[in-house]
Amino acid sequence: MPVGTHATVKAMTSDELREVGTEIVLANTFHLMLRPGSEIIRDLGGLHGFMNWPGPILTDSGGFQVFSLAELRKVGDDGVTFQSPIDGTTHHLSPERAMEVQAHLGADITMVLDECIPHPSPHDAAQEAMERTLTWARRCRRAAASSHQAVFGIAQGGVFGDLRRESARRTAELDFAGYAVGGLSVGEPKARTLEMLDVSLGELPAAKPRYVMGVGTPHDIVRAIDAGADMFDCVLPTRNARNGLAFTAEGVVKIKHARHTCDPSPLSASCGCSTCRQYSRAYLRHLYMSNEILSSRLLTYHNLHYFHALVRAARQAIRENRWRGLETEGLPLPPFEAESADSLEAPDGPLV
Repeated sequence: MPVGTHATVKAMTSDELREVGTEIVLANTFHLMLRPGSEIIRDLGGLHGFMNWPGPILTDSGGFQVFSLAELRKVGDDGVTFQSPIDGTTHHLSPERAMEVQAHLGADITMVLDECIPHPSPHDAAQEAMERTLTWARRCRRAAASSHQAVFGIAQGGVFGDLRRESARRTAELDFAGYAVGGLSVGEPKARTLEMLDVSLGELPAAKPRYVMGVGTPHDIVRAIDAGADMFDCVLPTRNARNGLAFTAEGVVKIKHARHTCDPSPLSASCGCSTCRQYSRAYLRHLYMSNEILSSRLLTYHNLHYFHALVRAARQAIRENRWRGLETEGLPLPPFEAESADSLEAPDGPLV
């Protein structure tokens, strides 16, 4: 799912999203409740009408964004009180309010309010946050206002296997329409992320959608699919595009490198997107170095096309019983795994 934080996937129109293969987008409850306000969006036809997107929309609950506010928020059993980073006004986000806002937005999939803890956190803090998330999940389920909206629960537990296992099991007992694994990729080592991912997914029902939040690099996505995940979102393809990085099956192209100054070749010879069909690396470098808006648009178009192509190839491999995880033939994977999903200097694959 491309991330459309402010009811827009940055640099892309709805028509372009459909062209690159997007089927569902994610929008941000926290930011939209603050600006322009969920009631305004409700009165203008909900997110589908507001942003002119005919496909499914998933909205997060705002829990992660509140977590990231640090000193501007206070967490209690009734919810989270925080100061708006826009104008400093005080707001209270309870489980019931989170579901009300998402009902106003008219999303097809809504997420329960959860508490995400920083890394490192001690076991007792992770357990307290897990219990609070479970309590909030029950309240969100009761408060869900529309039968047309699927509500997903979120499993937490920090980097502790016993808590992850318990959280996933108890969340599954609440019988949500789908389930998410949250609170990972917040600073813990990659090996621990993957370990907690396996533990969590192992306890969640395989017959319902399993969503790994905030993943990630091409290799992360394939690794998560291998563990049983079905859905993913990340700002990686769009954010890195705006910073001049293009993902390809051959590696990551850092377009500002001087070697591309006179290069007539496309970003990727194996890619069929319109950026690769029509524009050279030399032109794309010129746009980026000139700080032209078109640079972000063309690189974002390519990156989203690449990520969708990767997931389509994975889906096809599963259907044809060719799935072998990271060794599956036919997946347009870069040669090496990334160190960090947020890294702009050393993302998935070599710089080419």
